Amino acid sequence: MAIAPDGPFYSLDALSDAFRDGSAKPSQVMRAHLDRIAKYDGKLGAFETVFEEEAMEAAEAAEKAIATGHRIGPLHGMPFALKDICEFEGRRTTWGSMAFKDRISDHTGTLARRLTAAGGIVIGKTKTVECAFGGWGTNQVMGTPRNPWDMQDHRIPGGSSSGSGVSLAAGFAVCAVGTDTGGSVRLPAAFCGITGLKVTEGRLPTDGIMPLSHTLDTPGPMARSIRDALIMYLVMEGWAGCDIDRDRDNGKGFYSEIDKGVAGLRLGQLDESERANCTAEILDGYDEAIEHLARLGAQIEIFSAPDSYREMTEVNGNVIAVEGYFHHGARYEDDSLPLDGDVRARMRGGRDITAQQYVTALQNRAVLKSRFDQAMGGLDAVLTPSTTMIAPKLAETDQAIAPSHFSRPFNYMGMCALSVPGSLTPAGMPTALQVVGRPHTEAMILRIGEALEGAQPSVPGPSLD
Repeated sequence: MAIAPDGPFYSLDALSDAFRDGSAKPSQVMRAHLDRIAKYDGKLGAFETVFEEEAMEAAEAAEKAIATGHRIGPLHGMPFALKDICEFEGRRTTWGSMAFKDRISDHTGTLARRLTAAGGIVIGKTKTVECAFGGWGTNQVMGTPRNPWDMQDHRIPGGSSSGSGVSLAAGFAVCAVGTDTGGSVRLPAAFCGITGLKVTEGRLPTDGIMPLSHTLDTPGPMARSIRDALIMYLVMEGWAGCDIDRDRDNGKGFYSEIDKGVAGLRLGQLDESERANCTAEILDGYDEAIEHLARLGAQIEIFSAPDSYREMTEVNGNVIAVEGYFHHGARYEDDSLPLDGDVRARMRGGRDITAQQYVTALQNRAVLKSRFDQAMGGLDAVLTPSTTMIAPKLAETDQAIAPSHFSRPFNYMGMCALSVPGSLTPAGMPTALQVVGRPHTEAMILRIGEALEGAQPSVPGPSLD
């Protein structure tokens, strides 16, 4: 499933060509997004701050530059959303916390700088779980964005990049920045029906991004299609716009790889013990995605992980808690501060994990990664659902558990993974497939995602009225 690129759901890839040939103009596209935010975000709550005046001025400048032959590359003139743990000089950056509601960034991080240098325009800062510590996307104090696929009941958006996921699903931006420490790009992507890429650990810079776990934090692109995510990823990695244009126009580099299809690839699917962790509607969407790939010629094999996903999820959570407490613990020990109670409990949990547990968890990462790689054998990727359930209602969300059964293990092992939208359930809620690759195989997992995306029918975006 991909959201059909019509109405407000513009494709970055298609818009780039339209800006280049003059059939669409950055100022018109920016105005349409800002008007949509003004109309609907009061109910959805995706944004912490919207930069309406500055964004329009930047769009008009981009329009003049492109018209006079000064186009930078495919991101030039595009409105993108920036997660509110990313520093952006002179702008409010709250880290999702009321304790920092008036905090102004004194610098811009490398990723945000690369995106704006490539001509991207920050339309606003998106809401996040407080200090990015939570997979459901909830925020007791600053507000929980509403999943736009259900306008009757308030369902969780997934987190911690909650506002970024909602902003794309609702048509408020063309692409968005997320960060992923235990699934925080892939979970909101899955729950909100968009695409999210968790890159190999260390592949993208993290300076200028609030640290949660300095070991595991991984920024990544969020978009509405594989090709949109690829453009954003290449810019985030530091590619020059002219080089991206060259490869896009000539089918070279990453573009050559993602167009190869899946015929002959060997892909691993869940064994019965792992299927038991998923709801029936998630398994229906998962099996449908697997069938699409099989019809395209992929060889599907049962894969059993050599180590328990559940145990790796728990150990990953321990690393996050210890390092989160190192960075933020003093604040969460101060009961006078207006902080999220759920996050406070998670942060304080970090003080109770022993040094032996923490160091053992770090030392075991290489061992488990090696075992997983050996178990994969000749497989090109492993396929899991992105989540075990569809987005639950906010009132029914259990904060004592995390929705990251299939995401945290791959942060722990430093691998790359992609969440691709699957089919909608009969009730109209998104499902998603996770494609997991060995470190530095982003081209392979994007290739598989591109094939699946092309095999599935597009669907209209969620109706917000």
